[in-house]
Amino acid sequence: MADDLKTLKTRFLEYVEIERGRSVKTVENYDRYISRFLAHARATRPEHVTELAVREFRLHLNRQPASAKSLKLKTINYYLIALRAFLKYLRKQNVRSLDPERIELAKVGTRDLDLITADELNRLMKAPSGETLTALRDRAMLELLFSTGVRVSELCALNSDIDLSRDEFTVRGKGDKVRVVFLSPAAKRAVAEYIKKRDDMSDALFVSYARGSARSKDLKRLTPRSVERIVKQYAVKAGITRKVTPHVIRHSFATDLLENGADLRSVQALLGHANISTTQIYTHVTDKHLRDIHRAFHGKRRG
Repeated sequence: MADDLKTLKTRFLEYVEIERGRSVKTVENYDRYISRFLAHARATRPEHVTELAVREFRLHLNRQPASAKSLKLKTINYYLIALRAFLKYLRKQNVRSLDPERIELAKVGTRDLDLITADELNRLMKAPSGETLTALRDRAMLELLFSTGVRVSELCALNSDIDLSRDEFTVRGKGDKVRVVFLSPAAKRAVAEYIKKRDDMSDALFVSYARGSARSKDLKRLTPRSVERIVKQYAVKAGITRKVTPHVIRHSFATDLLENGADLRSVQALLGHANISTTQIYTHVTDKHLRDIHRAFHGKRRG
């Protein structure tokens, strides 16, 4: 049948990938979220998607036992966003089903940022000591994370043919979108020293040097998990008691820009955020600026 949901879902996923240009990972997530709803609702035709079916599915997700790892509201919203996108597609194809606007997302509290102080950041950057290849690699890695604000997955995907004659290069981020990032003098120097010391044939910029394998031709590219472990080790060495991850350094990159006068739209572009709403988690920085304005200029006439 042309209007069975399984066929329509397949067409929707193809539409998302080809016409909307979403990444393969996003398409896989949409498939998983929608399939789980259809299975729970036992829906085989568009008219089976009802408000009652959606409400029962939300209750099902919300009431998962602790042993099944109860889903956070943000994760539940991912299911609803995927289902809403599917319903919008059906409406565009003139297939009658539930109005996508009838699905409301759960209210999620303001996201708290994990941040470190400027002093802690400086100690972290200085933590890789010595001139060994591993120390040079890790120093370059930390400087690059803070200079560019790249995601850990973007960092791991970098290749060793990076052009250091310029202060900028491109990275391919979420949704296969390309953006320009910029090298600080410190990052440029650290990467140059690391590359100069290397004597291997690996294409990857950051590789694993396990058991003296620095000259091996088949060095493995560092994984995001490996980089997270390395950053954690240096945070402990630097005497930082709070949790530090590559994403915390990305937060530091953004807040540093805003505190020094950058506008939110520019920071959005540098971070590679598709929507300004994602960048607005950093408004605490601009709020601080407003507080300073208030202190400087409010109530002067009252003595």
